[in-house]
Amino acid sequence: MSATLTAPKVKAKNPAEKRTRVAIVGGGLAGLAAGCALADAGFAVRLLERKPFLGGRASSYQHPATGEVVDNCQHVLLGCCTNLLDFYKRLGVEDQIRWFEQLTFLLPDGKAGTIQPSRLPAPLHAAPAFLKFSVLNLSDKLAIARAILALMRGLPKETEENFLSWLKRHGQTEQAISRFWAPVLISALNDDLDQVSVRYAAMVFRDSFLKSAEAGRMGVPAAPLSEIYGRAGEYIEARGGEVMLRASVDSLSVHDSAVTLRANGEEVAAEYVVLAAPFYETVKLLPQSADAEALRSQIGELKTVPITGIHFWFDREVTPMEHAVLLDRTIQWMFQKSKLLRGKRDEGAPLAAGSHIELVVSSSKSLLAMGRNEILDLALKEFIEFFPAAKDARVLKSAVIKEVHATFSPAPQSDRYRPIPITPWPRIFLSGDWTATGWPATMEGAVRAGYATAEALAFATGDQRKFLVPDLAARGLMKLFG
Repeated sequence: MSATLTAPKVKAKNPAEKRTRVAIVGGGLAGLAAGCALADAGFAVRLLERKPFLGGRASSYQHPATGEVVDNCQHVLLGCCTNLLDFYKRLGVEDQIRWFEQLTFLLPDGKAGTIQPSRLPAPLHAAPAFLKFSVLNLSDKLAIARAILALMRGLPKETEENFLSWLKRHGQTEQAISRFWAPVLISALNDDLDQVSVRYAAMVFRDSFLKSAEAGRMGVPAAPLSEIYGRAGEYIEARGGEVMLRASVDSLSVHDSAVTLRANGEEVAAEYVVLAAPFYETVKLLPQSADAEALRSQIGELKTVPITGIHFWFDREVTPMEHAVLLDRTIQWMFQKSKLLRGKRDEGAPLAAGSHIELVVSSSKSLLAMGRNEILDLALKEFIEFFPAAKDARVLKSAVIKEVHATFSPAPQSDRYRPIPITPWPRIFLSGDWTATGWPATMEGAVRAGYATAEALAFATGDQRKFLVPDLAARGLMKLFG
């Protein structure tokens, strides 16, 4: 069972105090981060979410076919996610994240390699583990070292070149690409290496693997996602705001001193509105004008990429591992949810029989046309190659969750299509991981978007407070390169 999350008590607002009303459309991380920040700043926040739970694409729900509570997909964070960590501290849920310093990479034949930090200064902290990394040969490692030296000097310029082309231009072997660069970056960027920009690939690698050992720690939520992000709803309400679930916003109209939304046939009025839904939904709510058409055309250039989570409930434990990177197959990551979700809250308690395994396929374009049983058969067959003990186990339940529009693609020069929070309409602001955050489509990017929008909206009312948190500073020798 997961821990109960309760909102901290705050001093009640004076009912007679007039506060600026802000309506937020979308209960994903961007909308929640903006709502919590604005509520702290004294705004009267009303958040509208069309689903019956909060979290957006980082949410959990009771799967109808299995009766089990599942996340829509496994989400992880890294130590370099400073704004996401600030958001967790704001909500008081930072203890619901389990941290790991070691990543294990598995081959189907059972060979394993691990990456973990040592006491050496950055960027050499992972060098001892990398030298012993058994899934790569010497030629692979020498090639990777050359590319890392190029990345250490700073972010490459953004051009039309994709990162796969950049890797090949820097002499990377096929194994170096498939067993090192691809597993790390496809999971972080959720698109294939020949589709992602050099800048974002380089940024993710530098910030998470080179700048410091702390930056590369991997955090895994130890509670269902909607339980964690449901705390944000309580946080807003504890500060005099309101959270409306199952509230589908149909239209928006702008007036001189207010904005009116229609949700489920009812009117919701506010002085400002934050549109924090996915970009393909947000464009439908923009006012009808030439400015709106230009913005729709700009945002419409962004493309979405799918991600697929495959769940198996076995009648016994099939591996002692809590997570692993899986190489040379369709399935890419294994997370043993039955262990991870217990976290530290039930430490020492006996494990129940059986195990819940989630397998993740990022950029899962090849699975979109496949049916449920076809995907399950493929995933189970491949899983047994990595974990032979599963061959003798019985599958009690299974599920396939396709998030067709999971993220936008960080394609070369895609930043030109990402809008800033401020719009041609002074009372309408935009937010979402797809806005101009300087980050790819991640939980960190979504929270940065929410905080940036809160700053812009507060500034429009004469409040110059800041919510965004600085990046982690480089450590060790990386201080020389920034």
